[in-house]
Amino acid sequence: MVGCAMKQQQPVFSITRRGFVRLVGGAAAVWPGATLAQRSAVPTVGYVYVGSESGGHFVDSFRKGLGEADYVEGRNVTIHYRWAENQVERIADIMAELVRDRVAAIVTPGSLAATRVARAASPTTPVVFGIGGDPVSLGLVARLNQPGGNVTGVTFLNTELGRKRLAILQELVPEASRLAVLVNRNSPAAETTIADVKSSGRQVDTLYATNSAEIDAAFASLKQKPADALVVAPDVLFANNRKQTVALAAAQRIPAIYGARDFPDIGGLMSYGDNRSESYRQLGIYTGRILNGEKPADLPVMRAAKFEFIINLRTATSLGIKIPRTLLGFASEVIG
Repeated sequence: MVGCAMKQQQPVFSITRRGFVRLVGGAAAVWPGATLAQRSAVPTVGYVYVGSESGGHFVDSFRKGLGEADYVEGRNVTIHYRWAENQVERIADIMAELVRDRVAAIVTPGSLAATRVARAASPTTPVVFGIGGDPVSLGLVARLNQPGGNVTGVTFLNTELGRKRLAILQELVPEASRLAVLVNRNSPAAETTIADVKSSGRQVDTLYATNSAEIDAAFASLKQKPADALVVAPDVLFANNRKQTVALAAAQRIPAIYGARDFPDIGGLMSYGDNRSESYRQLGIYTGRILNGEKPADLPVMRAAKFEFIINLRTATSLGIKIPRTLLGFASEVIG
């Protein structure tokens, strides 16, 4: 008999990479309760952008909004970023993965398609969208003030601003008799954008594109049928390919107006649209409120409240265009 009593060995546990609890030195055990407890301690948010990571430069604004709701990435919230690289067919798999991972919310900035797929993937997972159109007419929510269901978010009002962009372009080049409009053929807002430009009463050529190669082809067609001015539809396709789009417009020496300041920031002539940094901050705030227990059904859809008109004066000079004083006075910022 051993002279001293053996101490009873205490069980030691470790957490596996998948979040399961394992008994070290003994039989493995999986405790679903422990897994859920660990996941609920630090919520996870899925952030799905239909374009590439290079187009996700408003993520900092989203994080800022989360911070205003007392959520800081890496401290008390985890964000799973997913970039679809303009491959819409990948979105369904991405959403299914996030639902399986039991994320606390899915954020779909800038994409109606991603929002619809997210809603279809789960009737209960909260979805926070950022889109350019009217979410009621698009079938995302029942009402703006009471969305119902599991979807809410921010509308950038891009389609509602189409007539204003056209008016700015016409004031800049009043002598223009032939206009061109560049749209994404797959966008639900394409026809609205085309109708806005046609309301000018001028001759209008519609240029369609669904990828980078087709953007090249669209501008090449302008060599055969030159236009006096161009409206580029606000769309994630052109945002992700903004360097290409701006360079092609410069090569054609065609005055163009865009939907976001990303374009004049890199040499585009001018833009009119919502202050996208502010809109993404609002997406972060709403996501934080949902993490704090509020329901999407009770969170009214927010409408963009800040708008900006940006002019790149250097580009205007290179095109031989003199900006009217009325437009200079209206501009939020002039890039000189």
